[in-house]
Amino acid sequence: MLMTVFTVLLCLVNDPTAVIPQKANESIEYKLLATNKTSTMEKEMNAASAEGYRFEGTMGGETAGGGNEIVVIMSRRASSSSERLQYKLLATRKTSTMQKELTEAGAQGFSYVGQSIYDSAFGGREVVVILERNDKVKTTYEYKLQATSRTSTMQKELNEVGRDGFQFCGITVAETSFGGREVVSIMRRAK
Repeated sequence: MLMTVFTVLLCLVNDPTAVIPQKANESIEYKLLATNKTSTMEKEMNAASAEGYRFEGTMGGETAGGGNEIVVIMSRRASSSSERLQYKLLATRKTSTMQKELTEAGAQGFSYVGQSIYDSAFGGREVVVILERNDKVKTTYEYKLQATSRTSTMQKELNEVGRDGFQFCGITVAETSFGGREVVSIMRRAK
């Protein structure tokens, strides 16, 4: 029981819109989505959400059957409520573009749920960010994207925005056109 309470608290700290964990031995159905276009992935995720699925995790990379793809896992529980979530995927090679898109999505109530590096057929190496919105929750968010090639600089930048109440969401390390080989972190705070 204590572990369940701890798990719930941990989920709520990381994502205040998170669903309470499933009941003991409850059946979970998974859906794997894979495509080489981020626009297609957003459509597929929203279609799966309409069937009661919610985002679990993502990774970009080369798969045996599809080449360079973004892969997403979604899940559905028997006890899931009827609420449906909306998903938005952001993919870009430029820090300024990603910051602008995160700002716009946060103002619309989209909350960060995942990120990856992905070699798209059209955009090259991009940072992909997945956002989720529950229309029943009216919170809006402010985002800060931190990108640097030096880990010591990243620590300093994280602490600076942390003092302003920004919470760490996720990190990727890869060679991007953001500036070569970089550490890219995303921070969020509720407005």
